Amino acid sequence: MSSELLSLQHPALAQLDQWIADGWIRPLDRALATLLLDEGDEQDSRVLLLAALASQQLGQGDICVDLQRATTTPVQLFPHPPRTDSSDSPLSWLQQQTLEQLLAALHDSNVVSSNAENDGAPLVLHEQLLYLRRYYRYESDVAAQISERLGHPVATPSQLGERLDNLFPARSDNQPDWQKIACALASRSAFTLITGGPGTGKTTTVVRLLGLLQSVAVEQGKPLRIRLAAPTGKAAARLKASISGAIAGLPLSENIRAEIPADVSTLHKLLGSRPDSRRFRHDRHNPLHADLVVVDEASMMDLEMTASLLDALRPDTRLILIGDKDQLASVEAGAVLGNLCQGADQGQYNSDTVRWLGEHCDVDVSAFAGNGSALSQQVAMLRVSHRFSADSGIGELARAVNAGDRDQIRAVWQKNHADIEQLGLTTLHDSTLTRLAVEGYRHYLTQLTALRPSQTEQIDPWASAVLDAFDDFQLLCALREGDAGVSGLNRRVARSLQQAGLISRSEGWYEGRPVIMTRNDYQLGLMNGDVGVTLNVAGADQPVMLRVAFRLPDGRISLVLPSRLDAVESVYAMTVHKSQGSEFRHAALVLPESHQAVSRELLYTAITRARQRFTLAGTAAALAQPARPTVRASGLAKRLHG
Repeated sequence: MSSELLSLQHPALAQLDQWIADGWIRPLDRALATLLLDEGDEQDSRVLLLAALASQQLGQGDICVDLQRATTTPVQLFPHPPRTDSSDSPLSWLQQQTLEQLLAALHDSNVVSSNAENDGAPLVLHEQLLYLRRYYRYESDVAAQISERLGHPVATPSQLGERLDNLFPARSDNQPDWQKIACALASRSAFTLITGGPGTGKTTTVVRLLGLLQSVAVEQGKPLRIRLAAPTGKAAARLKASISGAIAGLPLSENIRAEIPADVSTLHKLLGSRPDSRRFRHDRHNPLHADLVVVDEASMMDLEMTASLLDALRPDTRLILIGDKDQLASVEAGAVLGNLCQGADQGQYNSDTVRWLGEHCDVDVSAFAGNGSALSQQVAMLRVSHRFSADSGIGELARAVNAGDRDQIRAVWQKNHADIEQLGLTTLHDSTLTRLAVEGYRHYLTQLTALRPSQTEQIDPWASAVLDAFDDFQLLCALREGDAGVSGLNRRVARSLQQAGLISRSEGWYEGRPVIMTRNDYQLGLMNGDVGVTLNVAGADQPVMLRVAFRLPDGRISLVLPSRLDAVESVYAMTVHKSQGSEFRHAALVLPESHQAVSRELLYTAITRARQRFTLAGTAAALAQPARPTVRASGLAKRLHG
């Protein structure tokens, strides 16, 4: 009998078919189990089902299956369970298993290894965590590379205290200057993490840090080769705009300021993407020519990208990661920044770090002392928001959500802050929601018409102004599908804008249509998440034609024919995930009916996209629902923090 017929008869595959039919797993997950049965001759149903679950967990962002959690609280493995009444589900199956039984089955299996280095087993069991082999290697490589960098000796710059005092004026409140502390810590190590919420001065800290390190290098006659990057094109463009203006304000000589770059690239461009390949041009065999690499918006980095970045750096290249640890984790698998910044709120600085900071920064951080790991000594958390004042509703709401305190959240809403509002909807089809969107998008559409250049005027300033105006408002969603999802809301908003006379049509290509890239296009230089607006463009001797205007990371405008864009969708509504790295004057989040779709990190990220105004829209039930914290299974934090 053929292996195909044998696999069809195996009870585990029949069970997986039922799980697929009920929406618990994907056909891709079953395919892994089938492969292990046909090619690995794995007959134990427990191993086959766990393999499918390991694949399924990876698809929702977990690096591995935590078997302890799977057998004690299996519901935590499925934050978005399907709506089904079937009793034959992964939850019911896991409830019937014990940790000891599953571990025994995995230890006895030929397709499972306890050491991914020694054989080609597709699954790896590390303590009580079950991985797909490739992701176990990614996690192991990231932990090893970071540990190696933390142990790489870096000499403290001469006259560090004086240099820091020059860059950071003394505070009048005698509180620790965390920007200054971050620069000091980064000056002594090959690896540093700087985290903080919106408006805490992450970009300001970066510029001063670059000034500090480059001034030392220039004095030694060896200017640093510095590379700046961000995960998305929009985040790269924002960092470039922020840095360009800040460099001129550094209290350093002109020759040093001239050695500080303002150019920012995407991580894919930095590493040298190869079309149709997971591999990059730069790796350990062809490392980047850089002495210092700074990555902004690091919360968006997944485990695979982090491993690729570290693999592309020379052992002596400094790496500084910057981001907000409380934002949503990456779309792909992993929550790298959150894992690395574990315990950052408490500081956990050991006595040597407390003493060192006192000597070189004239600062007392004993209130943040502890017995932290080697990594903890190189994590600096910026704690003072300069964007949101003490009475800012946006800032106060973000802090309350981050704390997970429902009473505190309720108290914030009761204060009736002018910059936050709740928009109650009778249903998710309430016309109040589309009216909010029409008024929000009216600004960029009227600017598009009012600022239209003549045929002899430059196109780029107009396109840039329209893109700036589009950032005035953004409708955000937790989901892609459903009444509160991106797909349906994009259609509804487009129809409402057409009815209001603001756009000529609501389908196909038309002037004013905003679009977002849904995958990387290396030929066009556009990355997944880049946003453009469609314009009628006329040259001096050319007819009017539609072009989509995108802002590139270097600030230039790219005008692209719609026919060349085969991976875009309208973006009147955007997922919160896609909004990371962006800011809007007014951001509005539409809540779905299901509370399971709204995590604490998602709500916090949506709130902090707003600079001046935030609206939370939903039905009464949706507005009252709690936001749960996200927990992604991974062994990275334990490897580095113990």
